[in-house]
Amino acid sequence: MALPTLLDLFDDLEQQAAGLAFVQRDAEVADLAEAEYAQVDLSARLHASVGRRVVASVPGDRLAGTLDRVGADFLLLDAGHAELVVPTAAILTVNGLAPAARVREARPLTARLGLTSMLRRLASERVGSTFVLRDGGRVDGPPERVGTDFVEVAGGCVVPCSAIAFVRVSR
Repeated sequence: MALPTLLDLFDDLEQQAAGLAFVQRDAEVADLAEAEYAQVDLSARLHASVGRRVVASVPGDRLAGTLDRVGADFLLLDAGHAELVVPTAAILTVNGLAPAARVREARPLTARLGLTSMLRRLASERVGSTFVLRDGGRVDGPPERVGTDFVEVAGGCVVPCSAIAFVRVSR
């Protein structure tokens, strides 16, 4: 049996070093990917999922539909028989989101509009709505006026936006 030459020993050491470098590089890439993902917010995941069928859980209900639009603090689901305006603060869980995320710069200008902008639009068109509250209560009627953080529904009922689980807008 021939003894290994110094060249053989150096080749073996180089291969071992290359293998260790790959392992270390893979660990660094995994750390970077984890650090980048830590910067992804729910809004980015929602924006990347427009057009997908999702299921959002809110207090007392599960809402299924096609994610039609995402605003600054709400999402709009097309549930077929109705449109559902869901404040993101009311969402407990979401299933069906795309694994991707959409950076803020790639979002449409309408993504800056908030829940009160959507409610003002409904008020201007006098759209019949059902406000489902986080405690399970309901307020029926078109929104009449919208303040900074509340909506006044026909009949004078004032609903704080923080109390809204979702708004059902019938077609």
